[in-house]
Amino acid sequence: MPTLNRRAALVRHTALLLSAAYLAGCSSPAPSGASLCTPVSETVYDPAQSFNRSIFAFNRAVDDYALAPVARGYRHLPDLMQHGVHNFASNFGEPKVFINDLLQGNPQRSVNTLGRFALNTTVGVLGLINVSDPVGIPRHSADFGQTFGVWGIGAGPIVELPLLGNGNSRDSVGKVLNLVVDPFGSNSDTVRTLSTVALVGGTIDGRAALLPLTDSLQQLPDYYGAMRSVIAEHRAAFVREGRLGATEPVKDHCEGSTRDDF
Repeated sequence: MPTLNRRAALVRHTALLLSAAYLAGCSSPAPSGASLCTPVSETVYDPAQSFNRSIFAFNRAVDDYALAPVARGYRHLPDLMQHGVHNFASNFGEPKVFINDLLQGNPQRSVNTLGRFALNTTVGVLGLINVSDPVGIPRHSADFGQTFGVWGIGAGPIVELPLLGNGNSRDSVGKVLNLVVDPFGSNSDTVRTLSTVALVGGTIDGRAALLPLTDSLQQLPDYYGAMRSVIAEHRAAFVREGRLGATEPVKDHCEGSTRDDF
């Protein structure tokens, strides 16, 4: 049993590291509310650009040869299966969203998250079915990088971490916390198994959703610079969303935009 537990932990950590370069920077919902439809301009400070580009080349190779091909194959699965994977993984991540809602001092969002998790876990069969959206409880996202931004902590210089990807210093610390914090604990084999399934499934599902974006950015002369700018602007908008505390999906307010834009 200890050997199986170690293998499960290795799978979880590997999947997370492979995906974080894209998921942490790009997969958060686009800003919510009518006042958030205007693009956010973010100044990028990248004093270690040469070193960051070398790490980016390694991260891109890992993605090109490991994660992206799996994600492309995943997109050929039946839509019902993909929706189930997406719903289950999203639901399993709700406790971390709830923690950040509380840390941001936003009771409305925390109640929203708790209600979604309770409803989808029970009626929605462990989150496989998204029953909260149809009844008017939309999903929002929150992470530790956003929380630090809501607290007023500055973005800091750009850091390209091996396997963890591009982001400002504030978000890089947030990524490490996202790795460490486990609301479910690790004392139950069942919880560990479900956590592994949610992580691997969510990793592939999230990368698949980002394929159109990354395929487009790779056609530009400077993929690193383009990715860095997209992540910086999106994370700035994400922090602004946290400060305003909106929970309505952007597609309800901004023409041509959806939560899957990133």
